[in-house]
Amino acid sequence: MRILFIGDVVGAPGREMIDEYVPKLKKKYSPTLTIINGENAAAGRGITEKIYRRFLEVGAQAVTLGNHAWDNKDLFSFIDDAKYLVRPGNFPEGAPGKGMIFVNCNGTEVAIINLQGRTFLPPLECPFKQADAYIEEARKRTNVIFIDFHAEATSEKQALGWYVDGRVTAVVGTHTHVPTADKRILPNGTAYITDVGMTGPYDGILGMSRDAVLKKFLTGLPVRFEVTEGRRQLSAVYIDVDPATGKARKVEQILINDDQSIFD
Repeated sequence: MRILFIGDVVGAPGREMIDEYVPKLKKKYSPTLTIINGENAAAGRGITEKIYRRFLEVGAQAVTLGNHAWDNKDLFSFIDDAKYLVRPGNFPEGAPGKGMIFVNCNGTEVAIINLQGRTFLPPLECPFKQADAYIEEARKRTNVIFIDFHAEATSEKQALGWYVDGRVTAVVGTHTHVPTADKRILPNGTAYITDVGMTGPYDGILGMSRDAVLKKFLTGLPVRFEVTEGRRQLSAVYIDVDPATGKARKVEQILINDDQSIFD
């Protein structure tokens, strides 16, 4: 089994990279399962039904979210009917949508879990305890369990990786938009990376206009952040999995931008 995960898609530039490169990546890696984090896909904040459906059309089998899940109000009109959309599962009880879904991949079910960190982010329910609950539930159906941990602090992401090592197939970090150089397979077979990185503008600051972000830092005044244009990037990971055990056998980082590309 082969899993392709694409990090935080930011605005129109990110969506354009999805349209252009997902078919190429699927041809190169032949993934059994493709997952896209789409929490910034609608102008940098949230996701719409049209964008969600486009991700499925281009080849994704699941779309994960994060702390901006609720920023686009269109989400409330379709989230409960979106079978392949996953929002952080440690939102308080009563939040719409699902924090874990199951996708059938050539006869093997895969559990896809979305969790949100609490350090430097709103204080949700404990992601560690929620991970325990989801893993216990998922293990009744499959050994292949994938976690998108949308968190700010690198320490919190690493802690969750070690906490679930050997109990899940992969823990990939999202949210900070900067890819980290620590992809590895932990001792008990869990693939891990602190942050996959973002898909969208290459020359902005976390995908946003440099001028607006610089003004915020220089003046401390409220500033409206907008997705910038120009050069683009795609950040992803590819994970090879033993479907019988759920253990990761290989993890490869994928970075596509004007300075490097696997298609050069």
